Amino acid sequence: MIIAITGLNANDNPGPGVAVIRALREGFGHSLTVIGLSYESLEPGIYLDQVVDKTYQIPYPTAGTSALKDRLEYIHEHEGLDMIIPNYDAELYNFIKIAPWLKSMGIRTFLPTHEQLAARDKVNLYEFGKQYGFSVPADMMVNNLQDLSKAGEKLGYPLVVKGKYYEAYVNHTADVAQKSFHLLSAKWGLPVIAQQFIKGTEINIAGLGDGEGNTISVIPMRKLYITDKGKAWAGITIENDSLIKLAQQFVKATQWKGGFELEIMSNAEGEFYIMEINPRFPAWIYLTAGAGQNQPAALVKMALGEHVAPFTEYTVGKMFIRYSWDQVVDVADFQQFSAFGELSLAKVNL
Repeated sequence: MIIAITGLNANDNPGPGVAVIRALREGFGHSLTVIGLSYESLEPGIYLDQVVDKTYQIPYPTAGTSALKDRLEYIHEHEGLDMIIPNYDAELYNFIKIAPWLKSMGIRTFLPTHEQLAARDKVNLYEFGKQYGFSVPADMMVNNLQDLSKAGEKLGYPLVVKGKYYEAYVNHTADVAQKSFHLLSAKWGLPVIAQQFIKGTEINIAGLGDGEGNTISVIPMRKLYITDKGKAWAGITIENDSLIKLAQQFVKATQWKGGFELEIMSNAEGEFYIMEINPRFPAWIYLTAGAGQNQPAALVKMALGEHVAPFTEYTVGKMFIRYSWDQVVDVADFQQFSAFGELSLAKVNL
C-alpha cells in the first residue's frame, strides 16, 4: 500500500503529517510505503528517514488545481499511489475538487465535501452554531482597522484575533489587537476574525466521521501545556460523555466525512463553546493510536471500502508530550530536494 501524505512541517507549529504517518505505520507496518508531499524544502518530515520513504515537492494551493494535477500525475506515474491524505486546511479545497479525477486514476481519498468544508469555516462558524444549536462565541469579520475598532467595542476585551487559516492571539488592549491584525492579515490574508474571549479550560476533540452521519471515533484531550502559538505541547485523554456526544452531534448534523478536530472551551459553569472546527486530523492525532482508537488507520480502511465499526472504548489518562529533536542531515539531501523537488531516503526499518 502506497499512501501520499502532506503536512510534514514538524516545528513549533506542526502540521499533522508526521503524526498521521506514525499512526499509519503502527497500523499497517511493513505493508506501507509513505510518499511525502511537501511545499517547502525545510519541512522537517522530508528528512526523517524513520517517517517517509520518498518526498516530492508540490505546488502551493494558490497555484490552482491544474498545477496540482500535473504534479500528482507525475508522482503517480513513478510511485503508483493508492491514496492521498491531505492535512492542511488551505489545501483541502483543491484536493476535494480533484478527488473525482484522482479516483479515475485509482487514487483514493476520504474527504468532506466543499459544502461541509465551507459550513464550518471560521468566517461561518457563528452562523453554523446557530443553525445546529451549538454554543459558539460571537465574532466579527475584520478587513481593516476600523472594523477591528468596532469589534473591540462590540465584543470587548480581551479580544481574540484569528488568522483566516491558522493562528490566534488573545489581545488585552486595542493597540496589541492592531499588531495581531497586521501580523495575521499579512500572513494569511483577509478577512481576519475577531472573536469573543471565553475564559475556561481548553479541550480538543479528535474525531472521524464516515460521511453518512455515523461517528467512527472520538477522543477528547485536555491541553496540559500550551505554546505561545496556542498549540498543545502536552495533553491527556479525558473521560467526558458530554464531549463525546457533542462530537457525535457535529458528525450527525453535518454528515462529516473524514477526520476533524473540535477546539472547545469549557467555562466555569461547565458549558462547552466550540472555538474552531478544523476539517482534518490535528497534529496530536498519534495520541488516538496510543489510546486505542487509531483514527488515521481507520480512515484508510474506510477509503479502501472496508467496514469499520465505531470504536466504543479508549484509554483515559494517556498523555502525549511533544519534544524538539535535532535531525542531522547531509546538505546534499537538502540541495537535491531544493533543486529537483524529490528526495528518496533509505528504506524505513520498523
